[in-house]
Amino acid sequence: MVRKLKWGVLGAANIARKHVIPAMLASERCELAAIASRDEERARATAHDFGIPTAYGSYEALLADQAVEAIYNPLPNHLHAPWTIKALEAGKHVLCEKPIALDAAEAREIAAAAERTGRLVMEAFMVRFHPQWRQAREIAVGGRIGEVRAIQTIFSYYLTDPANVRNQRDIGGGGLYDVGCYAINTARYIFAAEPERVIALVTTDPILGTDCVTSGLLSFSEGRQLAFTCATQLVPCQRVQILGTRGRIEIEIPFNAPKAADTAVIVDDGSDLAGRGRERIVVPACDQYVLQCDAFSRAVLGEEPLAATMADAVANMRTIDALFRSARSGTWEAP
Repeated sequence: MVRKLKWGVLGAANIARKHVIPAMLASERCELAAIASRDEERARATAHDFGIPTAYGSYEALLADQAVEAIYNPLPNHLHAPWTIKALEAGKHVLCEKPIALDAAEAREIAAAAERTGRLVMEAFMVRFHPQWRQAREIAVGGRIGEVRAIQTIFSYYLTDPANVRNQRDIGGGGLYDVGCYAINTARYIFAAEPERVIALVTTDPILGTDCVTSGLLSFSEGRQLAFTCATQLVPCQRVQILGTRGRIEIEIPFNAPKAADTAVIVDDGSDLAGRGRERIVVPACDQYVLQCDAFSRAVLGEEPLAATMADAVANMRTIDALFRSARSGTWEAP
């Protein structure tokens, strides 16, 4: 019989209810054992909706449950580091939503806690588990499009509700934390490198105080670069172009890939601007959240290496920190 990892969920956030809890229920290696909320009625309602055996009215009670082996942390951004550390210290492995912390210093504290406790922790960038991203990286590395020199990314949506956690500055709201982190993470994944310097242009909402439109330029070695725009107050849009000296790669729905429909990676040799040099490579439908949860479970159970280490998470936060510094200084900053 296949061994399943027993999971607990901290809070009943939308991403947990809409994506990760259903993914765990559909997965091969996860057993959803408990959920906690500071509002016990909300915890009980969520447990009822998804058939979760146990509901707790506090996070502490969940961490004290000896049957729970791993924790999924989808709390608001400012609670990622403190509750991930508490979970590690309680002997749990942790899959923590992105961004894993509010800055690199907090991320390093998580890394130290993981080292101290001997538990695994991973930042939940589900896109890295989708076959379309793995295929894009294989094509880029394989030389089909020549030397990969530039990536252009857009990730935007429109949301002005001040009650939404993504619009609350004091708890880690704003576009760079919420969606700009994907542009940074995926460029680092494709280049298999870290940026040497970054510069940012930020528009701040005068009422909310969050970055509502942010553009950044990341300079990597050998002349490679990422140019991205992320926004909480623009038309919904997701685009990724990976450009080489002999071709380009386009990922049609790069971040919120549908779980019930095929996606595609397009490779274009650039021979014809009307698109006659394009090949559309279909990627069969899959749930990237299921793949993420199963991969983390297998890593905890010792069946495969952890797909993304805390060193990777710290590096992503260092770049975000540098972009925020650049927005204040108006100059290039080193991560």
